[in-house]
Amino acid sequence: METTAAFDGLGCTDCGERFDAESVTHDCPECGGILNPRYDYAELDLTQTDLDARPFDGQWRYEELLPIPRAAAVTMDEGTTPLIECPALADELGVSRLLIKDEGRNPTGSFKDRGHALAVSAAREHGASDIVLTSAGNAGQSAAAYAARAGLDSHVFVPSRANFVNKAMINVHGGDMTVVEGRFEDAAAACADAMAGEDWYSTSSFTTPYRHEGKKTMYYEIAEQLDWAVPDRIVYPTGGGVGLVGMHKGAKEFHDLGLTDDLPAMYAAQSSGCAPIVEAWNEGDAIHETWDTPDTICGGIEIPDPGASPLILDALRESEGGAVATPDEDILDSAITVAQHEGIEMGATCAAAASGAWELAERDEFESDDTVVLMNTATGNKEDDILRSHLMGKGV
Repeated sequence: METTAAFDGLGCTDCGERFDAESVTHDCPECGGILNPRYDYAELDLTQTDLDARPFDGQWRYEELLPIPRAAAVTMDEGTTPLIECPALADELGVSRLLIKDEGRNPTGSFKDRGHALAVSAAREHGASDIVLTSAGNAGQSAAAYAARAGLDSHVFVPSRANFVNKAMINVHGGDMTVVEGRFEDAAAACADAMAGEDWYSTSSFTTPYRHEGKKTMYYEIAEQLDWAVPDRIVYPTGGGVGLVGMHKGAKEFHDLGLTDDLPAMYAAQSSGCAPIVEAWNEGDAIHETWDTPDTICGGIEIPDPGASPLILDALRESEGGAVATPDEDILDSAITVAQHEGIEMGATCAAAASGAWELAERDEFESDDTVVLMNTATGNKEDDILRSHLMGKGV
C-alpha cells in the first residue's frame, strides 16, 4: 500500500488500539469500533507559506495530511470549491460575514467526492475488485463514478426515496444499483445481507476509515480562503455526520500544526422530522437514541441511527458549538430564499444549514461581528423538483 510519509496507521476511536493500514481495512478487529487515520505530526514541516505557494488545484494539495499520495490517488480534481460571500444573508442574520462553501462544484455535484476519492484509492491499493455501500443518494453516485475511474465494479444500495438524479447517474457510471423499498435503514439491511456471500470492499461511511478523512479538506480550504482566519461558526447539514466529524478533525490538525490560532464552533443542523443528534445534544447525552419514526423530505440527512453519533457529539462539545433542528417547511423556504437573495442553489437537504442558521440567529447564538460559514454539501439541481413543488405549493 503506497502511503504518505507521516501516515502512521489506524487508531480505534473506541478502544484505542492501533493497526497497520495495509492489513486492516475497515472496522476495528478488536472491538468493532470506528477506525481513524493517524499521523506522526513531528514528521511534518508544513507552513502557511508552503500552502500559499501551491496551485489551488484540488484536495491532494494537502497530501502530507492524507494517507495516500497524489501519485496513487483515484482523482477527478475534486475539492478546492468556492467560498462565496453572501452580504444579503449576512445582513438578514445580523452577522458581519456570511459565506457559503459550495460543495456542489465537485465532479459529481457533492462533497461525497472528497471521501470517495480517498476511499476508492484505498480500495484499489488493497487490491479490491468491487466496492459496495449503502447510500441515501449522493454517495452512491460518487462511488459509482470513482469506481469507474479506478476500473472497479460498484454495488450501491439506495432507498426508493433517493432522488432520480442520483439513481440515474449510478446507472450511467455503470454501477450495479439495488433500489430497496423503504428508507435508509432498509437499504442498509439489504446491503448487509448481500455482502454476506461476496468479497466486496465497503466504502460506507465510517465503515471505511477514509471517507471522513477526505472530508476534512473542506476545512483546510476554508481556512486558506479566509486568509488563515478561523470562522467563528460553521453550520453543517447533518445526517451520518461524516463531513462534520472530518472537518472538526481538520480544524484540530491545522490548529495543532500552528497554521491557525483557534477552532471554529461546529453546529449540526437537522430536520425536526429526523433529529437524533439534536435530541442527544439537548439531553446532554454522549450517544443518540434511534429516531423511531423518521419523517422528512430531506432524504440526504434522514439517518435515524447515526452510528458515529459519539464522534459528532464530541466534535460539537470540543468546538463549543451546538445542534439545531428546523421543520421541513422552514428548510425548503430557506433554500428558496438563498436562491432568490444570493443566486446560490442549495439542495433541499443542504438548506438545513441555512434554516438552522436562521434559527440560531433567532436564539441570539451569533454575535454581530461573527463570520459564519454555511456548508452547501450538494448542488441544488439534484433536488430541484422538491424545491419547485414547494414553491408552486405556496402559489408563487
